[in-house]
Amino acid sequence: MTLSTRSRYGVRMLFELAAVYGKVNLSLKQISERQELSEKYLGQIVIPLKAAGLIRAERGSNGGYALTRPPREITVADVVSVLEGGLEVIDCLKPATDCGRIKNCPTYPVWEELTRRIEEYLSGVTLLDLVEKFQASHEGWNYMI
Repeated sequence: MTLSTRSRYGVRMLFELAAVYGKVNLSLKQISERQELSEKYLGQIVIPLKAAGLIRAERGSNGGYALTRPPREITVADVVSVLEGGLEVIDCLKPATDCGRIKNCPTYPVWEELTRRIEEYLSGVTLLDLVEKFQASHEGWNYMI
């Protein structure tokens, strides 16, 4: 199982915003250069993140993108769920799906439990956790613009 590029890039983008939370806004160009990601692709990722209320855009000389809430209040599950359309590992676990085989499917409980564990783990990791772990493993790291 592989998460999409949207989710991986989205989490990396929000890591950057978390690292400077409350200090400055970042442009897509700054984020793309720091994370070595396509600026054009990031431009597509910001749309659902803004719609979900995770980030905001500001115009002007101090413009750019910023988190709408403190990094300790945004989890990796929040980001991945927005960019993947949920955390369910199979379609029949999605709320709007009406699969007639659920009651008689021998594998359904496996996928249901896997989804629950993924949700539980990703919900326990905040953007602040990512920043702090990165700082701890990269001695002397400080976000410089």
